[in-house]
Amino acid sequence: MRITDTSDLWWKTAVVYCLDVETYLDANGDGVGDLPGLARRIDYLADIGVTCLWLMPFYPTPDRDDGYDVTDFYGVDPRLGTHGDLVEVIRTAKDRGIRVIVDLVVNHTSDRHPWFLSARRSVSSPYRDFYVWRDEPPAKQANTVFPGEEASIWEKDDKSGQYYLHSFYRHQPDLNIANPRVRDEIAKTIGFWLELGISGFRVDAVPYLLEVPEGAEMGDPHDYLRDIRRFLQRRSSEAVLLGEVNLPYEEQRRYFGSDDGLELTMQFDFIGMQALYLSLVRADPAPLVTALRSRPELPVEAQWANFLRNHDELTLDKLTDDERQEVFEALAPDESQRVYGRGITRRLPGMLGGDPRRIRMAYSLLFTLPGTPVLFYGEEIGMGENPDIPGRESVRTPMQWNDDRNGGFSSAIPSRLVSQPPGDGYAPTHVNVTAQYNQDDSLLRFIRHLTERYRVSPEIGWGALEILEQDAAGLLVHSLTADVGRMIAIHNFADTPATASIDLADEPEGTRLTDLLGPQDYDEGPTWRFDIPAYGYRWLRVARPGDGRIG
Repeated sequence: MRITDTSDLWWKTAVVYCLDVETYLDANGDGVGDLPGLARRIDYLADIGVTCLWLMPFYPTPDRDDGYDVTDFYGVDPRLGTHGDLVEVIRTAKDRGIRVIVDLVVNHTSDRHPWFLSARRSVSSPYRDFYVWRDEPPAKQANTVFPGEEASIWEKDDKSGQYYLHSFYRHQPDLNIANPRVRDEIAKTIGFWLELGISGFRVDAVPYLLEVPEGAEMGDPHDYLRDIRRFLQRRSSEAVLLGEVNLPYEEQRRYFGSDDGLELTMQFDFIGMQALYLSLVRADPAPLVTALRSRPELPVEAQWANFLRNHDELTLDKLTDDERQEVFEALAPDESQRVYGRGITRRLPGMLGGDPRRIRMAYSLLFTLPGTPVLFYGEEIGMGENPDIPGRESVRTPMQWNDDRNGGFSSAIPSRLVSQPPGDGYAPTHVNVTAQYNQDDSLLRFIRHLTERYRVSPEIGWGALEILEQDAAGLLVHSLTADVGRMIAIHNFADTPATASIDLADEPEGTRLTDLLGPQDYDEGPTWRFDIPAYGYRWLRVARPGDGRIG
């Protein structure tokens, strides 16, 4: 089903904000964030310009993998609240112009899910074929996702003597996608949450979801992804599928649906993200430019989602070994800041040495890359990680609202908190919302300004990219052109000033440039030169005669 009403393409110009309910705000003082607490912060999210709220898993769980080990796809973890509390969050968010999407984690379950508990009791269980079993593991098997934590992706079930597949942790058995009953259950799950007002899903680990067990008869698993998209659109024409697909661009293109865009609606640009960090380390935009130029062209019904940080380790797996080591040495010099041989367990401010110029340039760049920007909670205030927490959990610390005990996250005694905030220079005493909210030069105010400018610049979400070549090696100047107009962004990756040159001889006579981040207009061209400070940036609107654009 092709989308023809562009109002259903709201995600092309959205500002997405990801949070974990259990670490956002604790309303009842038990040390765990909850849905009533989140409801109290919807106005804050609206004020900073968020238009799409992405909730990490809130389902019932043993919580051995931060909620990604689900025991009930239809439930709400009682620690976090009730279905009524969730509906209140959704309703309040929609009243403020914010849509809500949720994690869809259906490539595996918890080993405590009723399906698996039944499956392992007997080989004749009606749920046995919901999972993937073998008498012996294959001689050749895929590498584990978590090297050092899991030695194999097959685990022996002592009662039946068979092995079950778990692409992730052994307590997360893979679902058998070739089983029609499993596919029916996934559809029911999607339909259930749509009925509660959800506007779509962030789909976890999509390539693993589409893995068909050896010997199973199912046909092309991408046909199943198309079925999910069709089902979704029948139930809600505006609903989105935001997929986690960390693969090379050409393989990602297939997950969009190749030429027709009828599989995933959006995908995270892991390739561009990793190239961006290499560019930051080298003070040279060339790696990022190469990635942007390598992006496959997408149909209008598809979109890239850009991010600097997410809730997992900062993966660098698509860089070469030498490139990865180069980034490691610059941004995670201590071995304890690295994980799985591929990732970094730090947030952006620490990686960039706390330099506000570099931090702001990076976020300015994020918001001007063609696609949709995605923020991880706390990025707007420059939260750091807690180095005392090992692995990727170090970036999943409580939101820092003020400088009180526990950073205003909870009134519980510190020992009862679901996670501990950092105690270093990024502690709540130094970094919190209250201190930055009315401070004109704060990072929070800066991010709020970026979201304002982004929301009146639809060229970013809809426009065609053009790289404008420059003499200075550290400069990235790119143009985005759409039916509604054109904008140009300038970013200096270097620690020295540089001069950018912009030639718009192809534009109509009388064209001016307007500074979207400041009050200045620039006279007619067709050539302009801009002195850009170290780690500086500019957003420029191409103002054609009589176009009447805002900004």
